[in-house]
Amino acid sequence: MDQSEIIRLEAYMRKKFRLDILEVRQRPTKDDSVEVYLGDEFLGVLFRDEEDGEVSYDFNMAILSFDLEDG
Repeated sequence: MDQSEIIRLEAYMRKKFRLDILEVRQRPTKDDSVEVYLGDEFLGVLFRDEEDGEVSYDFNMAILSFDLEDG
């Protein structure tokens, strides 16, 4: 993904989740996905999918059971 696409995705996710500190960062070795952070905390990966000329994005976030114990 290029920088303009990353900026658009970050703006969309910040607005959708109402979180100004949410960041979308380029992955060092991948160009089909980006990483999503809340401050310094890694939240998940946002994948880009292009099929038949249509572009969509898939946000994958793993929630570990011990994270739920924090309340």
